[in-house]
Amino acid sequence: MESKPTSLPPQQQGQQPGLEEEMTPQPEYIRPNYRGSGKLQDKVALITGGDSGIGRAIAVHYAREGADVAITYKPEEEEDAYATRQLVEGEGRRCLTIAGDLRDPDFCEQIVEQTVRELGRLNIVVSNAAEQFVSTDVAELPMEQFEDTFQVNFFAMVRVVKAALQHLHEGDSIIATSSVNAYRGNQQLVDYTATKGAITAYIRSISQQLAEKKIRANSVAPGPIWTPLIPASFPAEKVASFGQDTTMKRPGQPSEVAPAFVFLASEDASYITGQAIHPNGGEVLNT
Repeated sequence: MESKPTSLPPQQQGQQPGLEEEMTPQPEYIRPNYRGSGKLQDKVALITGGDSGIGRAIAVHYAREGADVAITYKPEEEEDAYATRQLVEGEGRRCLTIAGDLRDPDFCEQIVEQTVRELGRLNIVVSNAAEQFVSTDVAELPMEQFEDTFQVNFFAMVRVVKAALQHLHEGDSIIATSSVNAYRGNQQLVDYTATKGAITAYIRSISQQLAEKKIRANSVAPGPIWTPLIPASFPAEKVASFGQDTTMKRPGQPSEVAPAFVFLASEDASYITGQAIHPNGGEVLNT
């Protein structure tokens, strides 16, 4: 097993969205020895925020498992999205790239309809897109920022899922990216953490409604993972120590999170719904 970096050089991108191509070292999106076994053969997945980080890793893993994928991204992330498309196509699968703003309700509906129209169906919805901003004083946290974070991280998911449900059938899956912060809180990321708590509760609730349709809904709650969101959110010195406080004393890689999304989307997880998987470097949580 190849060892993962235990520390990172100080760096900061200073704006969101962050770009994967500017990160040092580059995140690992899939292990070199990862072998697909057709777990998702000929399924179609829609992944919001699929251009980089965990989203890119999910897209490449899904492709290696036999799925076609559609990814959404913000227009300024064009280069990252293009790179992800090349990686998916390198696995022999189709990749639809859709640029736009998830704050726009019409766009949330459009990406579902475009995925079905161009890729023929929809079997897996992955709500992964997110933004986060550091704030150390909740009294000074602007309501506009709070509302914007909820629009991107939470309400976009609700809108996409609502649009997708008319296309999902027995055996299909909804998977959301939650966070370790939803279970323990984070004093610097109050609005972001609140959205992740809402995501967790939403998934647990809709899983109960959708069970009779045999559609499963689950979440993945990563710990500190090396993605563009990190240098785009935190000062350089905090990036340098990122992940050091975990049991494993290092940040995780997207390649260590994406297999959980494969599992939850596959028949291997046929008896799992309303649950969360915690790739977080060893932190024990009350789930």
